[in-house]
Amino acid sequence: MAAVRAYLDYNASAPLLAAAREAVVAALDVAANPSSVHGEGRAARRVIEDARRQVAALVNAQPQHVVFTSGATEAATTLLVPDWQMGKAPLRMGRLYVSTADHPCLLGGGRFPADQVTRIGVDRDGLLDLDELAVALAAHDKGAGLALVAVHAANNETGVVQPLEEIASVVKAAGGVLVLDAVQAAGRIPLDMSKPCADYLILSAHKMGGPKGVGAIVAAADLMMPRPLVTGGGQEKGHRGGTENLAGIAGLGAAAAAAFEGLASIAGVRALRDRFEAVVLELVPDAVIFGRAAPRLANTSFFAIPGLKAETAQIAFDLAGVALSAGSACSSGKVGASHVLTAMGFDEIQGALRVSIGQATDTHDLELFRSALAGIASRRSGGSRAA
Repeated sequence: MAAVRAYLDYNASAPLLAAAREAVVAALDVAANPSSVHGEGRAARRVIEDARRQVAALVNAQPQHVVFTSGATEAATTLLVPDWQMGKAPLRMGRLYVSTADHPCLLGGGRFPADQVTRIGVDRDGLLDLDELAVALAAHDKGAGLALVAVHAANNETGVVQPLEEIASVVKAAGGVLVLDAVQAAGRIPLDMSKPCADYLILSAHKMGGPKGVGAIVAAADLMMPRPLVTGGGQEKGHRGGTENLAGIAGLGAAAAAAFEGLASIAGVRALRDRFEAVVLELVPDAVIFGRAAPRLANTSFFAIPGLKAETAQIAFDLAGVALSAGSACSSGKVGASHVLTAMGFDEIQGALRVSIGQATDTHDLELFRSALAGIASRRSGGSRAA
């Protein structure tokens, strides 16, 4: 295995940022419980509230509308539930609408019964079918409760960015509630909760260079919230019980602050991503790059090499010192056919490779990728293609 490696799997987990590491270490030395009223407890509480402000600033929300969780999956499971409340009054969500290309934590329907989940299709580029959504919401049984729509802001495999304002407009016209999985989008595209957007966002620290095991729900307002998934001592204003993960939350806050600053230099990431794709098409002219005609995250490329299984290529890249994904890394390391590509109509594709990069990716990583792909392309063609 190569001594020097290229890490090209930021969408699975971004490397821990120095600022996030420092915030975590500093918080580990804050011994008190943040719910304690003494001076030490108030110091711990300040760490949490500082992080809450940093997370809110990333998406232009109000700090008091940020609820910390153990990660995006917990956030999704909290939000995707029929039983909500408006103040102390019960509120019912009658049906959940998700995208066929959503991340499994949305696609699974959360705590909704399977027969109360409707899946909305996507087109060949991976964009949500707005007409299908509008028709489904028009037929929604309002007597059963509100329509809850949950979709990804940007796909974790293809990087395709959804038409967020258009989706919000369709949902609001139908009187529904919109949850956006912003795990991949946060820090990679601007998100502004003060504009027509989602009612709730889902965030994850480790996708932004923070620690694993911490995330957040960000609400546009505090008028209504789901009944808590985790109950206990009333932490997070009663929305999520249990003593807060002080170190993790501090790391999330630092990562969110860095992600906000990094939005200014996203064009450089896009330019480097385009160079990766140029290498793919140079060495494998018949490669298929998915979602290329749609708006995409600047850091993501999802492509297939015809005649070569994705898991075979992934192993070859790994042996050559290049870490990338064969689709999502969120299913216990499973590889194979992508449900996202199936939803997009590419049933014949058995798998694809995902390159996802970040601010620290450089031309050295690109050259390692080129060298690895050249060897793979040469073996695929029986040595006829120049390496």
